[in-house]
Amino acid sequence: MIDKTIAIYTIVDDLLKAIGHQEDPRRFMTDAEVATTAIVAALFFCGNLEKAKCCLYQTRLMPRMLSKSRLCRRLHQISELMFNLFHQLGMVFKDANTEMQYVLDSFPVAVCDNIRISRCKIVQGEEFRGYISSKRRYFYGVRVYVLATVDGIPVEIVFLPGRLHDVNVLHEMPFNLPSSSEIFSDSAYTDYTIEDAMKDGDCIALRPVRKCNSKRADKPWVHYLKNYYRKKIETLFSEITELFPKHIHAVTIEGFIIKVSFFIYAFALQKAFL
Repeated sequence: MIDKTIAIYTIVDDLLKAIGHQEDPRRFMTDAEVATTAIVAALFFCGNLEKAKCCLYQTRLMPRMLSKSRLCRRLHQISELMFNLFHQLGMVFKDANTEMQYVLDSFPVAVCDNIRISRCKIVQGEEFRGYISSKRRYFYGVRVYVLATVDGIPVEIVFLPGRLHDVNVLHEMPFNLPSSSEIFSDSAYTDYTIEDAMKDGDCIALRPVRKCNSKRADKPWVHYLKNYYRKKIETLFSEITELFPKHIHAVTIEGFIIKVSFFIYAFALQKAFL
């Protein structure tokens, strides 16, 4: 664990230096140390910041540790910075992905059990009530849309309310990919207009699995290839959610999304470097 923690800090610190990040030298903990604490909490302690704090302090890896409340405030302050770092890291993964093949799918993250929806204070409204067709049950929370390489490394993420249809993410995700890239997905991401726009404008091929009554039916070998790549992302989601605790504790929706984001950041670093 100590070796991995040092590696995480080195990677985060180098990325911050690479983008020219500057911070107040009077700060008790640097942004790299704060981010490393959150990633270690997600990777080894199911997101428990208090346990990560104690471990890093007792091992003297970070002798100047903030209190939990100050650490949470700093995490909110650097949330946009960490998203930019993840974007930079994603660009590195995209350059290394010589196959230029990606997979797009989503997984639900509930903010509370269905029986507690009426008392939920993190989010409110029917837009967060989604449906999981594979499990034939409803959930109350957000959907995390992940664009990943076929090797299972996330490169782009988007959060949307649980009720929105999957096709809406095609308008939200940047798809900052090299030309001639291919994106495999299930049939829920079918939108012929966006497919044609991505192909003509960015030379990116969106390849959703076609329904039996589709106007653009696939040949059998193409259908098999799409299903082969699409199913790989299910393993990715299982590995990410294994890091989750039974219940993700948060007070606001912003804090909830930050915690889930750090789980994905931690998984990406572990998958690629650790």
